[in-house]
Amino acid sequence: MRIPIAVDAVKVPVIAGGGIADARGFVAALALGAEGVLMGTRFMASREANIHQNVKEWLLNLGEADTILIQKSIKNAVRVVRTEHTEKILEMEQKGATLEELLPLISGQRGREAYDSGDFSEASISVGQVVGLIHDIPTVKEIIDGIVGQAKVIAQRLQAIGITP
Repeated sequence: MRIPIAVDAVKVPVIAGGGIADARGFVAALALGAEGVLMGTRFMASREANIHQNVKEWLLNLGEADTILIQKSIKNAVRVVRTEHTEKILEMEQKGATLEELLPLISGQRGREAYDSGDFSEASISVGQVVGLIHDIPTVKEIIDGIVGQAKVIAQRLQAIGITP
C-alpha cells in the first residue's frame, strides 16, 4: 500500500512498479492513485525481449515461491529466481561474505551471458513474484492490448456493482 503514500507525498505523477503483470494489478495501481505502471518481469517473457528463448520458457514454469532475495547483506536487495547458484549466494551472505567475495557471483555480466546463451545455471535472474502470473510469450502489443481489454472488463464489473471507476 505504498502507492497512496507516494501519491499523497508528491506533486508529480506517480508510476507504480513491482507486483504488476496483468490487468488486475494495473487497475489496482490506478485505483490507488498511480498514473501509470512499470512492468519488468512481464515483458521479459515477450517475443521482443532480447532474452534467449530457453530463459523465457523457463520463466513460464516458475511460481511466486520460486524467488528469493539476495544481496541484502550489501544493502542492495534484489529478488531473483531460486537456483543452486542464487542459493549459494544467499548461503555465502548468511556466512558473512564480503562484497569482494560476492562480486564474482553477482556480476551483471553473468545475467547478460544467460540472456544470450540460454544457460541460466550460473546467473542471478532478477524477477518479481509476479513471475507466477506469466504463462505465455506474446508480443508486447498483445500484452498491452490484453491488459487494456481486461481492465475494461474489470471496470464494467465494478460498474455493475455500483462502483464507478
